Amino acid sequence: MATSRTRLIDVTLDRGTLAHGRSDFERDRDVAVTDLLIDNSFVLVGDNGGPYKLRLGSEEGRLLFDVSGGREHPLRRVRLPLQPFRGVIRDYIALCEVHYDAMRELNPSRIEAMDMGRRGLHNEGARLLLERLAPRIEIDIDTARRLFTLICALHMRG
Repeated sequence: MATSRTRLIDVTLDRGTLAHGRSDFERDRDVAVTDLLIDNSFVLVGDNGGPYKLRLGSEEGRLLFDVSGGREHPLRRVRLPLQPFRGVIRDYIALCEVHYDAMRELNPSRIEAMDMGRRGLHNEGARLLLERLAPRIEIDIDTARRLFTLICALHMRG
């Protein structure tokens, strides 16, 4: 587990860019935030350490990671082009919707197939996030997975 100097202590999504989607996906988003705050590894490259607070949003085709210190002083704004993520976000959201429908139908074989596909896309998005953030922010794969869920929440449409 991360020390207090290598972790996030608060995560918020920019309400101005947060999409409102299905209640199932909003539940996944809430679980991702809770899990992220319980266990994460997050360090700004070249910084003396946290703990950190993160506001995640999007603006003009870019993902925004606004990172501040424990007393709200801004430390760094990381902007990532959204384009490399668009396909995997779109596919992940579409597969989540099918998965949620399969869960309502209680079709075990369909649920299992959708869950496997969803997990694969989730891992692909997390690896891409790890790679893109690496020069500026160091995170582990579990943190990347949870952050990818939150990035998808920014783009989920009802």
